Amino acid sequence: MTPPQRRRRHPKEEPQPAGKQGDGKIPERLYVLTGATEDGDRAELDLVTLIVACTDAPQSSTPEQAALLRLCIAPLSVAELSAYLNLPYSVVTVLLTELLAAELVQARAPIVRQTLPDRSLLEAVMHGLQKL
Repeated sequence: MTPPQRRRRHPKEEPQPAGKQGDGKIPERLYVLTGATEDGDRAELDLVTLIVACTDAPQSSTPEQAALLRLCIAPLSVAELSAYLNLPYSVVTVLLTELLAAELVQARAPIVRQTLPDRSLLEAVMHGLQKL
């Protein structure tokens, strides 16, 4: 014989439909974040291009652009910005293109390590110093 089953006082809550905006379950489509671009051109940005903010975020900027400008107080690479904002690289480049066009940020070439001087030049300097 099985024991009697308890009945719930309140029926189960109906599950919420899985398409609601703003509940954090489904992200907004990425083209909504980037907005409509007129010419479709993007700035030539590498993953290691350094971005620096020139001014504070204006009132008319989107939340993503304002977040980019807050992060770019110190120079950060495009890859770092993409990781910090949890956005794909392509979306970040579109947002940065808009900010570059408005002259709110500057793009700097990455700092390249200097190559070692030629070995023969070092030997010539060493021999010159030894003769002194």
